[in-house]
Amino acid sequence: MSEPINKNDNRATIRWKLLTGASALALTAYVASPGLAEADDASRPQIWIELGGQLSGLDDGQETFSPKFLNSPARPSIFSPSQKVEGPSHFSIDKNGKLSFQPDNSDWAFSASVQYGRSSRKRQVHQQTYPQPFVKYYYNSYVSRSNPNGGRHKVHNTAWPKNAKFADTDAQNSERHFILDFQAGKDVGLGMFGSAASSTVNFGVRFAQFSSKTDIALKSNPDWQFDYKYLPFLKNYGLLSSKIAYGSAYHSNAASLTARRSFRGVGPSLSWNASAPFAGDVQNGQLTVDWGINVSLLFGRQRARTHHQTIGRYHAPGLKYHPRAITYQNPVTPDHTRSRNVTVPNVGGFAGLSLRYEDAKVSFGYKADFFFNAMDGGIDTRKNENRGFFGPYVSISVGFP
Repeated sequence: MSEPINKNDNRATIRWKLLTGASALALTAYVASPGLAEADDASRPQIWIELGGQLSGLDDGQETFSPKFLNSPARPSIFSPSQKVEGPSHFSIDKNGKLSFQPDNSDWAFSASVQYGRSSRKRQVHQQTYPQPFVKYYYNSYVSRSNPNGGRHKVHNTAWPKNAKFADTDAQNSERHFILDFQAGKDVGLGMFGSAASSTVNFGVRFAQFSSKTDIALKSNPDWQFDYKYLPFLKNYGLLSSKIAYGSAYHSNAASLTARRSFRGVGPSLSWNASAPFAGDVQNGQLTVDWGINVSLLFGRQRARTHHQTIGRYHAPGLKYHPRAITYQNPVTPDHTRSRNVTVPNVGGFAGLSLRYEDAKVSFGYKADFFFNAMDGGIDTRKNENRGFFGPYVSISVGFP
């Protein structure tokens, strides 16, 4: 009877040893799992540096300089209007950078980013005609020593071009923009786009500064100026030599504009950035879809200072060496200086793709940012002007432990 009892005791011992071993293994795995998580967190970069650029289209609606005095016929209609070349540049190349920090064992991240861009445009356009000399015939009645009884004579007069009809446009425009952001964000994805996706809500402060300069000079002569070379009837009167220049009447017009405009403001900002993987993994390269939106409300000061002047001259016909000119000038406009506090809403967004690794990322896509009623684009009176930046972007990010 003792043998069966010994066998049962052996089986009970084996079961106890198996149960004890399994429990010890589970406890070991449980104890080790926080260490593995900490190891994963330790391998995750805490600091990210991002550098990139954007080809920005510029939304610029400043008032066009178009003095009535230089419209047709004061500016010949055969020439293209100056407004076509007065406008500022439509594009700029922006540079941006971002520094992010995410502490260990935290869903919070802190970042500072900057965007800077500038553009300039200088155009000089000269338009003119190319007149040829011509002979003008007319009849004149006069009394001379050779013909005391007088008579009607056919006289020819050669007109030699001195100055052509022309229109000059010289326009220089430049602008600069600077945007600075400080934000704190928390990942609130909760797996809504998958376990490897992220959805971050950020809030912080945005600072923006815009400035622009405009210098325009316009000139035009609507008449082509010429000299009469031969005046035989004056010789017959015994007054002058037959070969003397006699200038025709002509007009000359000019206008100029200088404008300096700026905005500087700061205010709260809110943004939402999301990312969802669709191919690969972070060890070998993971492709993700990125998108986001941002809004802010900036409180700042808007300034504008403009000055413009128009001059017209009428030159009466006269002798070459004794010109008779009647000059008139429109009253010089005073400098228009305006400054006021404004509230500027700002709305933007982006969409793109990224190739992501554990400690690096390359991104490209399309981004837009609009600041409503930020600038005073008027000349004599205030004119609200939106300032916008939109276009393709590319960036490279590197992570550090």
